[in-house]
Amino acid sequence: MFRFNRYAPVLSLGATCLLLGALAANAQEGNPALGQRLAQEWCAKCHAIGLYGDSSLKEAPPFRELHKRYNVEDLAESFAEGIMVGHPTMPQFRFDPDQIQNLISYLKTLER
Repeated sequence: MFRFNRYAPVLSLGATCLLLGALAANAQEGNPALGQRLAQEWCAKCHAIGLYGDSSLKEAPPFRELHKRYNVEDLAESFAEGIMVGHPTMPQFRFDPDQIQNLISYLKTLER
């Protein structure tokens, strides 16, 4: 005999919300490998983008030191709007939301 559990819809909704929350959190973490490729393409001409080495442009801080100056997650808005300051020869650019999350995810791997 089938018995309807009056709490089943609430439990199902709760489980769905937890699952969606976990998926959203993972989506916002970004992909550090894609972020590294983005850094290589756009930033490596001036900045040291890895764990070692000097930046080729003295005014360009190494990426591994950015977390000492900024909360790297706070850089998301600057990446979206385009960083128009920094070192004098820094080009203007804008990244889309996925690129921003990937780049921030990569920057977090450099925090030591």
